[in-house]
Amino acid sequence: MNGFLKWFFAFMSEMLKGYASIIRGFGSGLKQIFNIKNYINIFKEYSQDYSALSWVLSILAIILVVAIYALILFMIVLAVRKYIRFRHSIVSNEDLLEEISDLQRKVMKMAKEKDEIMAMKVSQMGLPAGAAGLSLADGSASALTDGEANGEGAELQPAVAESGVIQTSDFRFSKLIEVDNFYKTYEPPQYEDDITLPDLVDRFRNFACSRMKLYYEPKTIRLFLAGMASTKLIILQGISGTGKTSLPYSFGKFLQVDTTIASVQPSWRDRTELFGYFNEFTKNFNETEVLKRIYSSNYNNDVNLILLDEMNIARVEYYFAEMLSILEMPNADEWELDIVPNVWSTDPVKLDKGKIVIPQNIWYIGTANNDDSTFAISDKVYDRAQPINLDAKGVAFEAPDTPPMNLGFSHLDQLFKEAFDKYPISQENLKKIQQLDLWVIEKLRVAFGNRILKQMNLFVPVYVACGGDELDGIDYVLATKIFRKFESLNLAMLREELRELCQYITKIFGKNKMNESIAYLERLQKLF
Repeated sequence: MNGFLKWFFAFMSEMLKGYASIIRGFGSGLKQIFNIKNYINIFKEYSQDYSALSWVLSILAIILVVAIYALILFMIVLAVRKYIRFRHSIVSNEDLLEEISDLQRKVMKMAKEKDEIMAMKVSQMGLPAGAAGLSLADGSASALTDGEANGEGAELQPAVAESGVIQTSDFRFSKLIEVDNFYKTYEPPQYEDDITLPDLVDRFRNFACSRMKLYYEPKTIRLFLAGMASTKLIILQGISGTGKTSLPYSFGKFLQVDTTIASVQPSWRDRTELFGYFNEFTKNFNETEVLKRIYSSNYNNDVNLILLDEMNIARVEYYFAEMLSILEMPNADEWELDIVPNVWSTDPVKLDKGKIVIPQNIWYIGTANNDDSTFAISDKVYDRAQPINLDAKGVAFEAPDTPPMNLGFSHLDQLFKEAFDKYPISQENLKKIQQLDLWVIEKLRVAFGNRILKQMNLFVPVYVACGGDELDGIDYVLATKIFRKFESLNLAMLREELRELCQYITKIFGKNKMNESIAYLERLQKLF
């Protein structure tokens, strides 16, 4: 043990000598740097033989050295001051945060005390805790007026009737109340109930050309109307400048019922951006034009369009999620949107228990660009929608001057139903579609799905009724709703399968048929 202690003492002594040498050396270096007396002696020794130029250069050298040391000293002082200010700022921020936390605790304590006082007053009046519809911190409710809440001792105001309706003289839906007042004296227009689908295609095309200088191919209008027959959500996609926004806009002008345009913003995250929200501070509902259009559609027999412009500049699955679920319900009587959780006596007439009915005479048209500034539209949205590709600008043509018209929803719906009965997909083509489905499942593990087949059975008959060909309608649905799913596969490893699929389509449907699908599959082969 004594040997170890001797070794440890010698070892640590030697190490400490090194630290002492460093400190002595640092001190000696500083002493030598600032040894002004030695600098003076050296200058006296060498300055005896100086010429005039040597004196000037020596003075300049001394000034330069002094300036460098002054600059170093200034930077050191500046760094120390900044560090002191930084530490002071951190301490001040910590104190401020602590003070904010203390104030928050006091506010929460005061709010709890206020709720307890309100609950006591409610119990003294012999009313149930939920009598006024004012939520407390513990989930109960208060029936105090503004005066009581401010400590003025006002009388308790019963706010809820036995039916659960809050009795009040305030209005929280100003725009929807305006709609109610408007339709009290509304007289519907004289609808043209003798028009056919082919006539509708021609008249709208000529109207867009003659009155709005917009040029559409008949096929585009047929696809648009067929999409309206198959789903309530249509996605117009393609390059910029091909008329995606102008198509629903001009169709609204043609029917003399302007399309409601909602410009989607990148910040949209939930349904409140689209339908509005109840402001607890002002006690008013911030209504949007979309909500107003949905509500007013319950009153009329018009064909109502809502345009979601640049719909994929934000995630569609976020702000439109609830509507996607509603539109998927098989029973249209259940299409209701929850707006507010309670009922006021002054609420709009057609707001049923805080819910608004989504009528059948309204469609949602979205425009989508596919570039770096937008989000990809998911399969969930595509499956519920009918995509329409607008990839080319319309070619100008001569058209007679065509005025707008009044088209009732009931007549348009009747035209769709007649087309379903008159132009169902032939059994031969249904069998070919089934064979194609089995081939795609076996080779590519992708199935058509019942929803898409249902939409196809609605889309194709109306497309044919508008003047199109049955195989062209089937071709379009397959290309935009089935084969589009292939983009999520590893296509670099499936080039041969895609080539075989093109050959199989040609085999069962014939040459020079299904051109849309084959062109799309060939494009996929080149891209991947």
